[in-house]
Amino acid sequence: MIGLLKGELIKTMTTRTVYGFALGGIAFTVLNVLIVAKASGSLDELPEKEEALSALPILLLLWGLVGAAGEYKHRTAAPAALVGGHGRAVTLLARIVAYALTALVLGGLMVAVSLGLGLPLLAGHPGPDLGAADVTAVAAGNFVAFVLSAVMGAAIGALLRSPVLGVVLLLIVNFAVIPLVAGSHEELTNLTPFGAAGVLARMSHNTTLSVASAGWVLLAWTALLVAVALVCEKRRDLA
Repeated sequence: MIGLLKGELIKTMTTRTVYGFALGGIAFTVLNVLIVAKASGSLDELPEKEEALSALPILLLLWGLVGAAGEYKHRTAAPAALVGGHGRAVTLLARIVAYALTALVLGGLMVAVSLGLGLPLLAGHPGPDLGAADVTAVAAGNFVAFVLSAVMGAAIGALLRSPVLGVVLLLIVNFAVIPLVAGSHEELTNLTPFGAAGVLARMSHNTTLSVASAGWVLLAWTALLVAVALVCEKRRDLA
């Protein structure tokens, strides 16, 4: 199992995809900090300042989806299962764990950029300052959102097996379906993976869902999708 995990880690860390998402994550993190901390006027409440330090978990979800689905598109999933000799579900589980570990690295880069750029910019705003406990809580929430989002993305990628289809469906749900639901039942959006990840990463505030509850909601969605992906992996052809 350790050897299988090492092999999956090598694949996730050496493809060009991971470098593209790393650069994209850093770029969007910088953009978010500048928009919230510089272009949004005075931030005099702690939740508003925490939002400036948030990142975008959806990028890690997309990365997990594209990477895992690409295994089937490029027909590398079947050889990995055959060479590893541990069965389809175990191989997929190792792949998912590899994406979770790699998400810690990508998330670390994004959090480092948000804190390094955001904290100095927030120092000039009125109201209470973010303390060490506040900053730690924001960083921890982002890390949890990153890891669970990447795992969820890998599970969805294994289910759909098409990077293009997965990305299109994800964007439609996030930018079309979720806003429609929010228009009539805003509280329901917090119970979706996107809404829960946003609350956990501090992208959303003044919601009816607490940060801790958002973590449990996101964990429940992740566990469900991983379980479904593992069951389907056993019953479907890899080729």
